[in-house]
Amino acid sequence: MSTRPASQFAHPRIDGRALLGLYDPADTTDWAPIRAAQVNAGSQLALFLLAANVVAAALVVLVLEPVAPLWSLASWGAVVAAVAVAITFRRLAARQRTAETATLRDVRDTVVEGIALAAVWSVPPLVYGIKADPAIAFGLWIVVALLMTASAVAMAALPMATLSFLGILGASITVMLYFVGGPLLASTAIVFTALLMLVCFGRGKALVVIRAGEIALAERDETVSLLLREFAEHSADWLWETDISRRIVRASPRFAHSVGLDPLSVNGMPFLQVLAGSAWESGNFSSGLRALAEKLKGRESFRDLLLPVVVNGEERWWEIAANPRLDERGAFVGFRGVGSDVTEQRASADKINRMARFDTLTGLPNRLLINEALVHAMGQAEKWGSRCAFMMIDLDRFKAVNDTLGHPIGDRLLGRVSERLSQLMTDNEVIGRLGGDEFAVVVRDASDSARMEQLAQAIIDTLSRPYELDQHTLYTGASVGVATGPRDGRTAEMLIRSADLALYRAKDAGGGVVRVYEPQLHVEAEERRILEMALRKAVQNDEMHLNYQPVVDAATGMLTGFEALLRWTHPELGNISPVKFIPLAEEARLIAPIGEWVVRTACAEAARWNSPVRVAVNVSPDQLHNPAFVSTVASALANSGLPPERLELEVTESVFMREGTGATKVLERIMDLGVRLSLDDFGTGYSSLGYLSRTRFSSIKIDRSFVQGASRNVPEAIAIIRAVVALAQSLGMATTAEGVETEQEHHMVQELGCTKVQGYYFGRPLPVEEARAVANRDWGEAAAA
Repeated sequence: MSTRPASQFAHPRIDGRALLGLYDPADTTDWAPIRAAQVNAGSQLALFLLAANVVAAALVVLVLEPVAPLWSLASWGAVVAAVAVAITFRRLAARQRTAETATLRDVRDTVVEGIALAAVWSVPPLVYGIKADPAIAFGLWIVVALLMTASAVAMAALPMATLSFLGILGASITVMLYFVGGPLLASTAIVFTALLMLVCFGRGKALVVIRAGEIALAERDETVSLLLREFAEHSADWLWETDISRRIVRASPRFAHSVGLDPLSVNGMPFLQVLAGSAWESGNFSSGLRALAEKLKGRESFRDLLLPVVVNGEERWWEIAANPRLDERGAFVGFRGVGSDVTEQRASADKINRMARFDTLTGLPNRLLINEALVHAMGQAEKWGSRCAFMMIDLDRFKAVNDTLGHPIGDRLLGRVSERLSQLMTDNEVIGRLGGDEFAVVVRDASDSARMEQLAQAIIDTLSRPYELDQHTLYTGASVGVATGPRDGRTAEMLIRSADLALYRAKDAGGGVVRVYEPQLHVEAEERRILEMALRKAVQNDEMHLNYQPVVDAATGMLTGFEALLRWTHPELGNISPVKFIPLAEEARLIAPIGEWVVRTACAEAARWNSPVRVAVNVSPDQLHNPAFVSTVASALANSGLPPERLELEVTESVFMREGTGATKVLERIMDLGVRLSLDDFGTGYSSLGYLSRTRFSSIKIDRSFVQGASRNVPEAIAIIRAVVALAQSLGMATTAEGVETEQEHHMVQELGCTKVQGYYFGRPLPVEEARAVANRDWGEAAAA
């Protein structure tokens, strides 16, 4: 059935070029049946056209017999008859094929017929008529004019073929009349031909419009019929009526069909018995049927009452409504109502409900259903004085799988994880996916704490086993946070929050462990929240400042630079350790604006020093993963006027652990500015010689833990310092020993080959004014020397 708009049927749009058969327009009009109507209209008058050609040919032979040999006229007449017969048989043969639809090619093929017929009929005017006397020429003109008129009528439905025929034959007659009678008669033939062509085109268009309207009406009638048939066959609504004894009266065929009974036998049966079916004897009624019985007993109106009904062994769901029937005296005489079969709607609603409560990727309960299960478990625990629990599970290293192998592999890995988790669950637990790589377990009865611990550890052990996916061996782990209700939270929201805090502690411990909620976690979380709020305003409130710790030449003790160290003094909280607020700034994504302030402030201060000593600034990995950091450094140097070689950025090894983030490219662009680069805390993290060879570091800083270990004659610490110094020398880098606090440590690192020293022995971190004074004083002394 066509799906075109009704407006298209009501007002068919006929394109002139499409009517002629030049092209099929790309609109909503279906031209296939219209083309069929054009071709079939020509086929219907094919015999008429044949007769017209034969009669006209005979008349032409009679007219031209005095001036032309009979054999030539007979030969021409035979050709006319042959062409006309061929066209007639061609059209009649195509009638079956084009009865319903026709193509653009079918219409275009008729143009060849018109041209062929015109070519044959152009012979008498151009060969014989042009030499004849006016009387014979005029007679020939009358015969041809009658033939053109007949053809215009017979072939009007095929405008292009008709116009081709009329145009060619009209041109031939015009030439003949011009030579026989002069321009006036020739112009008359032109006007006659043009009028015929206009009439033909208009008649062809009218026929197509009429046919398009007929098609539109037929399709509209078909659409209405289909809709009515669909309603009649598939409508689930039916009427029902009972008497004062709640027995069925005047049962409609639709109602009888719905309950699977004969319309005659169902009358007089108790309405409730019909609906109860086989359960009538056992008395095992549904709650919906009991509610209906109460409504009928109370003789009150009701609507939207749902109840299950078994029809022919299949459970269906009905929705019924009814009002009491009263006689003319107002006495109750029964019920009259309507019912609908809503089985499909209920199935759709159940499907939507499942989609709303289950995760589409893993098939596990989602956050909504897990929350409902937790609320129910807490209600039961409170009712019976028992305990329930909530576990939050976060996968370790899952992001690396997504980043390296793509989300399709990550999704399949989540499916495998959910399968393993489901195998660990019993009837006492509900496992679900909260989103991303987070899962949760609701433990209905958590009275057995040992069982709880075993389950949490089993989750970690099970998820830590390798996974085989597409020839990839994947390793992931899990961290688990556990909270027990109602001890750790009296509402579902509070218990989830407590489990989340425990999970945070487990992730903070490096992952792969279980952490149980403790009240102290709430205190720490609140402190972290307050600290984060204060941190967001610290820079704009001018609460942060930089201290500068001297870095000296290990051999001469001369000042070579300062390391800028960030300090935060809150008006109420006092001095806050960088160990607390730096990780918080990275977690809260505040490190970028804070780091930008540090770089700009350090450059501006170093530019005020009279000495050419350097200033070193610590840079967070998050800053280097942002390409815009290069612009920040360039802007700080340009605004302060500090030469690039006097700025040294200190980075840690962790910046190279996140591949594909572009940190190495950012460092290269910064060094291209002339800025120096130092590797901080070398040996304490994921030490690798690869990035040392790829990145142009100017110095390596040896962590204070190795310096202190060497001062206690720990062999490993001494060996590490020597190895680092040898490595730096081979790569043309300086080495700076951190945390040197005594003269003995100074001499030791000097003997081990360190070129620069930093620590309390040479100076604590100094306020800006003292650092400026030291820089200017040491430079003055060096200049005087």
